[in-house]
Order: sequence, then C-alpha cells, then structure tokens
Amino acid sequence: MDAARLHGIDERMMRRAIALGAAAGWRELPFACVIARGDEVVAEATNAVRREQDVTRHAEIVAMATARRALGRRSLAGCTLYTTVEPCAMCAFAIRESRLGRVVYGLRSPMMGGHSRWDILADATLSRSMPEVFGAPPEVRSGVVADEAERGWLAWNPLVWSIIRLRGCFVAHDAQPEGADPSPPRRARRRTLRSLFSGL
Repeated sequence: MDAARLHGIDERMMRRAIALGAAAGWRELPFACVIARGDEVVAEATNAVRREQDVTRHAEIVAMATARRALGRRSLAGCTLYTTVEPCAMCAFAIRESRLGRVVYGLRSPMMGGHSRWDILADATLSRSMPEVFGAPPEVRSGVVADEAERGWLAWNPLVWSIIRLRGCFVAHDAQPEGADPSPPRRARRRTLRSLFSGL
C-alpha cells in the first residue's frame, strides 16, 4: 500500500477513535482505540476502567481482546492499532505480545508512554530474547491528528484537560527541547490550579 493511501487510512481511523472517545460520555476518560486491517475495522473500544471498576480495562486492552475474539486467534499480526493517546507501559507490553504490525497514536504521553518514555514498543531485545512471547517491534506513527485529539479532550472536560495539559501528562507537540522538564515551575502551577478551581 502506498504511503499516501496509508496515511489517509491512518487519519480516518484516528478520527473514528476520537469520535468514539467523545461518545463514551463523562463517566469515562475519553481514551479510545480502533484496530483495523487496512481500511477494515476489526474491533473498537473505549476505556472501561470506571464502568468495570478495573484499572486494567484500558481501551487498547479491551480492543485487543475484542479483535482476538473476532479473528479467532491470539496473534493480531497484519493489524494496526489506533489510539487517541500513546499506549501506556502496560498496554505496550500487551501490544508486543499481540504481535500488532503497526501502532498509530495522537497525543504523546511523556510521563507514562510505552513508546516515548519507556520505549517498550521499539525494544528489539524483547523479541530477540523471548520470540515465543513477544513479536517484532511494530512500526509506530505518532502525532496523527493530535490537534483534533487534544480538542476532543478539551470538549470532554475543559477543567480536567487543563490540569492534564498543565502537568504535561499528554501533549500534542513538543513545546521544549528533548529532555527539558515539560511542566511549568511549581509556583506557577499552584497559581494556575487555584485560578482554575476558584470558580467552583
């Protein structure tokens, strides 16, 4: 598949994931995931952490389980996982065990990310040391329609998104050189949080 067509599919699937997260309602954080083979959707899911009272029910984990049932096999080789926010370390290990060929995400997660912080997705040692368990590192594409993903979080809850952004948990773009502390000085953070909560 040529790059232009693939990038077009990536953007469509990411927008589908963003819309899915928005439709989940205010009771769940708007994380959402779509798993596809080419332009065919195999599975999709939102976070179910609060709904099921289970901290492991991240959108990626739920979508991978649904995809395995739909395909009738453990391996998700040949599939692409689309997620609104960079998979965390837990999800990144599950992605590697599921042998997904590609991972596409919108917002980076500098504190919890299984790619930008912990680099589990790109770690070739896993598959070299334990090829029976871990698949080869997937191709990773980040920042896909990240501005739209950010707007989705803002629309879901402007206050919560402001705090998440202020703390540097999720980012659409690198605002500072690599290695720099993404968070503002503590005093400035306190002032901003006080102003955010003063109207409540």
